Amino acid sequence: MITSNIENKEERKTAKRAARKEAAPKAKRPASVARGSMKKKVKIMSKGQTRKR
Repeated sequence: MITSNIENKEERKTAKRAARKEAAPKAKRPASVARGSMKKKVKIMSKGQTRKR
């Protein structure tokens, strides 16, 4: 839902909540898909290097 054209914060909130209520429920994640599968993987660095956080 695009609510960028609604200026009033309260009005935008009610519109979003209504849209969320009307939307079909999300399908559950299948057991075959790992929870962090979409996360960025950290490349293995050379020894002695500190990893930036």
